[in-house]
Amino acid sequence: MTGARLGLRENWFQFSLFSIITFLVGMTIGVERVALPPLARERFAITSVLYTVSFLSAFGLVKSLMNLVSGRLSDHRGRKVLLVAGWLFAVPYALLIIFAANWWYVLAANALLGVNQALTWTMSVSSMIDLVGPKSRGFAVGVNESAGYVGVGIGGIAAGILVTRYGLRPVPYLLVLAVVAVGLAASLFLAKETLPWTRIEGKPQDGPHPQLSEIFKYMSLRDRSMMSACHAGMINKFLDSLVAAFLPLYLLRLGIGPAEIGAIAGTYALVWGIGQLAGGAIADRFGRRLPIVSGTFTIGVGLVVFLVADSPFAFASGAVLMGLGMALVYPNLITVVGDTASPAWRGSALGVYRLWRDGGYALGPAFFGVVAAVFGLSGALWTGSGIAVVSGIALLAWLEESHPDLRSKPRRWEIEPWLIHLTPPDRAGN
Repeated sequence: MTGARLGLRENWFQFSLFSIITFLVGMTIGVERVALPPLARERFAITSVLYTVSFLSAFGLVKSLMNLVSGRLSDHRGRKVLLVAGWLFAVPYALLIIFAANWWYVLAANALLGVNQALTWTMSVSSMIDLVGPKSRGFAVGVNESAGYVGVGIGGIAAGILVTRYGLRPVPYLLVLAVVAVGLAASLFLAKETLPWTRIEGKPQDGPHPQLSEIFKYMSLRDRSMMSACHAGMINKFLDSLVAAFLPLYLLRLGIGPAEIGAIAGTYALVWGIGQLAGGAIADRFGRRLPIVSGTFTIGVGLVVFLVADSPFAFASGAVLMGLGMALVYPNLITVVGDTASPAWRGSALGVYRLWRDGGYALGPAFFGVVAAVFGLSGALWTGSGIAVVSGIALLAWLEESHPDLRSKPRRWEIEPWLIHLTPPDRAGN
């Protein structure tokens, strides 16, 4: 594209626009986190914890697979067309929830929501990374995730108020339809295609697009640091599914009302969202490894606070700690992948990472549902805290610093390019 230049100042309007779009994407999911668990109990008489949280597994399974597909397609077809398509999937999602006659409607709706989130959020973060270049990559991801999770928080708080005043259906999902209309219009008429910016950042030695299967193997097995990032992303969503699906049920059984649950869930998401501005900036200045490792341990502490809390202030403290931990971990794992991948196949690498990460949404509810059935909801929270500690230890052992100015050696695919491009090593030159 003629006149395209990397940088935040040079692309401030598009960068700001994608931030607003991401905020709207977050609001779409934020409404569900508060409005849907009570719907299972009050409209469909579902009392099983595992059955109640099955909506999140359906969402996570579809979203994780679509992340992989959308990331690959975006490298070849561009970001904008997939962003627009993603918004269109949110319309039948909201309508299915409004008119749901049984829980299967809800599961089908959440499959559509998974497609919506995979396409819209993946494209927005990819576009913002494309625009700013490598020096401000952590900041870009921090702003993107901050905008999204502020949207989740605002959506959750709004849903709690709407549910209290107008009931579980249809008003909260009419809000979703209004958000979708604004997001679709902004994406269709104002957003630009950002794929040309990747060609500015790319270098001739970065080579052609590798096969998706080779990128998957590289990210999942061949590069230990990338493998640890993928594992940490899955654990991150594992634990977020615990908070999103099980914490509302835990609080309901303690006698906490929907509005208060919305405020607690909203606090968690807002701290997570706003904190990512600082989390991304810290990573640009001090490196990615420190915030990721320390944030993972902070998440574990926050879960323990929920377990020992006996007052609204204590529950809010747990929400703040969980949000801070997520703010340090969540954006910087994406930044690690952005640092490591070539611009030529960065969308595909982000798709692989997000496949693993959102796989935690697919597996977490089922795993914690079994734990809750055997040991109770408090047992599920204790288990989550232990998983966070183990994950932090694994990151200490395996995750390497990836900041372009702070890493101690080239990226592994630059040293051993055959690991990603299938190009045999030049043994004659060794």
